[in-house]
Amino acid sequence: MRLDHLAYVSDHDHVIDVVQRLGSSLGSAFTDGGIHPRFGTRNFILPLEGGAYLEIVCALDHPAADSAPFGRAVTRRAAEGGGWLGWVVGVNDMTVAEKRLGRESVPGHRRRPDGVDLSWNQLGINSMIEDPQLPFFIQWHVDDSEHPSAGANHGVRIQSLEIAGDPKVVSQWLGEPVDHPLDDIAVTWIDPRDNDGATGLIAAEIRTPKGLVRID
Repeated sequence: MRLDHLAYVSDHDHVIDVVQRLGSSLGSAFTDGGIHPRFGTRNFILPLEGGAYLEIVCALDHPAADSAPFGRAVTRRAAEGGGWLGWVVGVNDMTVAEKRLGRESVPGHRRRPDGVDLSWNQLGINSMIEDPQLPFFIQWHVDDSEHPSAGANHGVRIQSLEIAGDPKVVSQWLGEPVDHPLDDIAVTWIDPRDNDGATGLIAAEIRTPKGLVRID
């Protein structure tokens, strides 16, 4: 399975500070990704090598932030102090996941500040809310030149993830082998009992030209 992106949450009032702090740590600048009108959120994007990217996302003062599952997830995480929301896997055919999991995906879109409209389908937000160790699925309806990973900075890429959870549960959710859930990215599993009983993405190690950076 291919990692599409990692989502990191900030509250609206401090999002620029978080963008600058993480960008400085990684030696790379995030760009304004635009607004998700269906979800009541906005994001900032850092393209990475390997076809993945980081997003820093915050909720807006918008009704969708309270009604849409993704908006609610971002709002709740911000109220908890922010940090990692979760991980997202990319698929080429969402119908495979829909049939296997017995549920339908939902559409999403955002308009970048340069006017380009990006669209996709996603599946699994509610499951991620209930059990944060689970990623959600995304299928983009754009070509590679418009995917948020386009224009990645040379030498900056995700090397590994640290996730509190049960690899067997995640394997069943993904339909992937227990020992190899992601292509080219290592996963270290942490027993939730060693994480105050909570599941979810704990940290990401990112390789940069200046060395390895851990974001937790």
